[in-house]
Amino acid sequence: MQLQSLRLFVAVADSGSFSAAAKQMHTVQSNVTAHIKKLETELGVVLFVRQGHIHLSPAGRALMTHAQRTLSAHDNALAAFQQPENPRGVLRIGSMESTAAVRLPGLLAAYHEKYPRIDLRLTTGTTTDIVARLLDGTLDCGFIAGPVSHSRLYGVEAFHESLVLVAGEPLATIPSTDSLMDTPFLAFRQGCHYRHCVERLLARQGVAGGRIFEFGSIDGILGCVAAGMGYALLPKTVVEAHQSRFAIHTLDLPADIGDVVTRFVATATVGWSPALVSFEQLVLSAQRSTTYDERPADAMM
Repeated sequence: MQLQSLRLFVAVADSGSFSAAAKQMHTVQSNVTAHIKKLETELGVVLFVRQGHIHLSPAGRALMTHAQRTLSAHDNALAAFQQPENPRGVLRIGSMESTAAVRLPGLLAAYHEKYPRIDLRLTTGTTTDIVARLLDGTLDCGFIAGPVSHSRLYGVEAFHESLVLVAGEPLATIPSTDSLMDTPFLAFRQGCHYRHCVERLLARQGVAGGRIFEFGSIDGILGCVAAGMGYALLPKTVVEAHQSRFAIHTLDLPADIGDVVTRFVATATVGWSPALVSFEQLVLSAQRSTTYDERPADAMM
């Protein structure tokens, strides 16, 4: 099984066509077809289903995981020995959606400008998702909320967030227990640290069994909050970035619930690729630009 065959296989899967993959990889379509057929013969499976458009077969999806790991390992090995001051390869980053939407665009743009030969792959998910993918090797680093609790993970403060209660009507105080019992919270699925903060707020207000509706996007949450469907807990920076688009109102929360640290995390620092090392340096540089007084107490542990 050749590395080039795996690269072309991934290119076809990503682009959705043999011709687009050939253009992307600077080769001819017949070469792409020959490599895919060779892979299918070697493995004894069909990798792509051709029904109007091309998509991965179940066997193709299984191979994709191995192909990405193999290519990443190969690229990182080369990058470690070829011009470490100007690294190349792939950096796979995991992030909570709220962090990806507001905090990362400037950081990633600055990183790309400084290291244009590194391909960035950003995946969004909950804190639990990101930790799991770091531990199984499908991510190089990530941004999670809350403490780093796994012994195999290294973490450092990246951003300080202040969560606010979001509602469709102005709020002078935290709603009554009866209101919190009757009105659902709109949040991301289990594994999201902000959802855990919702549960802590409900418990603090004496609400047992409060309803939480799961949503998959910030726009979905804020749109439904604006329509009067329920409440949400989100970082103030996220709400401010979307406030011109939605008729929403916010209320600051007590520090023990509202203050949240977003951390940059990765597996133990031994064996990092130059791409990962340079990215952490940029994260630390951005973090140091935050003044001391703006940092929460638990960030200085």
